[in-house]
Amino acid sequence: MDNNVGQDSIDKSRVLNIKPLRTLVPVFPSPSNPASSSTPQGGAPFVCASPAGPFPTGVAPFYPFFVSPESQRLSDQNAPNPTPTPISTAVPINSFKTPTAATNGDVGSSRRASRNRAAHLMEEEGYNTAEINELDLEDGTGNGSSKRKKRGRAKRGSGAGASADGGVGGVVPADVDLDVVANDIIQSINPMVFDVINHPDGSRDSVSYTLMIYEVMRRKLGQIEESIKDTYGAKRPDLKAGNVMMTKGVRSNSKKRIGLVPGVEIGDIFFFRFELCLVGLHAPSMAGIDYLGSKASQEEEPLAVSIVSSGGYEDNTDDGDVLIYSGQGGVNREKGASDQKLERGNLAMEKSMHRGNDVRVIRGLKDVMHPSGKVYVYDGIYKIQDSWVEKAKSGFNVFKYKLVRMPGQPEAYSTWKSVQQWTDKSAPRTGVILPDLTSGAEKVPVCLVNDVDNEKGPAYFTYIPTLKNSRAIAPVEPTAGCSCIGGCQPGNYNCSCIQKNGGLLPYSASGLVADLKSVIHECGPSCQCPSTCRNRVSQVGLKFRLEVFRTKNKGWGLRSWDAIRAGTFICEYAGEVIDSARAEMLGGENEDEYIFDSTRIYQQLEIFPADIEAPKIPSPLYITAKNEGNVARFMNHSCSPNVLWRPIVRENKDESDLHIAFFAIRHIPPMVELTYDYGINLPLKAGQRKKKCLCGSVKCRGYFC
Repeated sequence: MDNNVGQDSIDKSRVLNIKPLRTLVPVFPSPSNPASSSTPQGGAPFVCASPAGPFPTGVAPFYPFFVSPESQRLSDQNAPNPTPTPISTAVPINSFKTPTAATNGDVGSSRRASRNRAAHLMEEEGYNTAEINELDLEDGTGNGSSKRKKRGRAKRGSGAGASADGGVGGVVPADVDLDVVANDIIQSINPMVFDVINHPDGSRDSVSYTLMIYEVMRRKLGQIEESIKDTYGAKRPDLKAGNVMMTKGVRSNSKKRIGLVPGVEIGDIFFFRFELCLVGLHAPSMAGIDYLGSKASQEEEPLAVSIVSSGGYEDNTDDGDVLIYSGQGGVNREKGASDQKLERGNLAMEKSMHRGNDVRVIRGLKDVMHPSGKVYVYDGIYKIQDSWVEKAKSGFNVFKYKLVRMPGQPEAYSTWKSVQQWTDKSAPRTGVILPDLTSGAEKVPVCLVNDVDNEKGPAYFTYIPTLKNSRAIAPVEPTAGCSCIGGCQPGNYNCSCIQKNGGLLPYSASGLVADLKSVIHECGPSCQCPSTCRNRVSQVGLKFRLEVFRTKNKGWGLRSWDAIRAGTFICEYAGEVIDSARAEMLGGENEDEYIFDSTRIYQQLEIFPADIEAPKIPSPLYITAKNEGNVARFMNHSCSPNVLWRPIVRENKDESDLHIAFFAIRHIPPMVELTYDYGINLPLKAGQRKKKCLCGSVKCRGYFC
């Protein structure tokens, strides 16, 4: 070792793997011109360099010594052929604002810190262990716990990184750089979207765009990470995506404020704490109390701006309009339980009670579809009416605060309580016409409800859960299917279905579609994998408790009792497959309003320009659900939909097995109508009339056809 190396140049925390010297391979630079080299056979000359650098071009630092950027820059300048700086024509990464230093629990740093160290710091600040461990639960994978795990990560590539869609030949390289993948996603975003997101005054579009970018990035990183076989331990793409976006300034409402947050609506739901940070609803990624300083008096005093009540403490949440909230602190892993102190968040709550300022309340509830995860519901504005100290079950003193919801706000948490009462039969669902519209054709019953008028139900039709093909159609591409006996697994590059999906499984372990591919290839009748294979998501039928309900002005509609996470499969479009001639005849005469036509012009997601065009479906598909169909026939049109469709090709060597599946674009709260874009059929045929659109969206086109 070079004795001149200073201690500051050694980062001992980066020493992850120590190997015997005999296993180390010497590093030689590649000559720029082998023919002119004096070394026999054009071999590269041996190069000696100090462990601390500087290093000649082509020689990497000797781990764990790291050369400073300035030293490496000088070394490159002195090299005979300096490596040119790559130039990108895409949106420059450094054009996005980088947040300033984080305060009051803000997540603003891009540096990778140990989770154990972060937990220790949180404990020192008085946060409860339940708050610290909460981040481990919200991904819904069942891995969340306070147990320490090795945090594996993908190997760092030395080049420009790997393609996000699987690399060459449909195989994910082991050295794929997830940072590069995340940056590529940001660079693929429509530049105009950043004008909306970075506007100082937040908006609904700003919040929606931010959350959608986060979801796309989180699911993509998770898809790639689990396909790399040398990763191990707990994978947290939610934290990775959040840190990247915070570092790049891709966030909405970065300024902390008291009261309502522009663009965030009461009743909105979130599945990750980081989403609350990105939209400015609640800044700390772990602490339950968010606060800021106020200079109303001579001494700056903290004021609470928002709280998250998610079951970490002994809170009373039975009343939908009153919340008894426990203060923070009192638990330390090393020192054990103790009395809570009137400081930080607790002091902010006390000051807010005397000042009477608004406090936003976010309630963390159990995710029915992912029992180990949580759903965070923004329940609106509350005021703190009272505070006291009482002994908890631990025997130590805890601060208690009584918060009361301000009247005149839209329903949020109360809607969840109503659904729970319908589920456990403690209260009846009013207006039910049929308890199960499917007559047992689906695993989950679909109720028919009308609490608007006296209409007894839709016109008669036969419920079928999937497509009905009157005659077999030659397959688009004959296939023998995969031979994955136990089911398709990430990283199995011998699986033909994975190869057709670009080397990656299209669905996450929790069944979410990983990205926005034009066509998804699922396992089918030709495959040897079981019906439980995770690459058969659209074949398992309904998972959500849906209801067909009577709308006020659009006839019948569809909504869910359960919260739906972005990327989740909802249902397929079932009905009878017909040819183009019959579809044109029925549609032209306006006799059939239940035709799905894949050739229409569909408005796609505006965030990613590559997805503006309609999916490139393998062959045109026309489906009529007038006489036979499923719940999809009740989904109404919207110019700002929360659902989109994607073509699904199921591996079948005997006939074409093409289906239309619907996925959630964004998180959808319970009892919110499910809608998709019907598309436009241009040019209009003779006799075809435009239909007036009643979606009520601010982006309404006024019609559809």
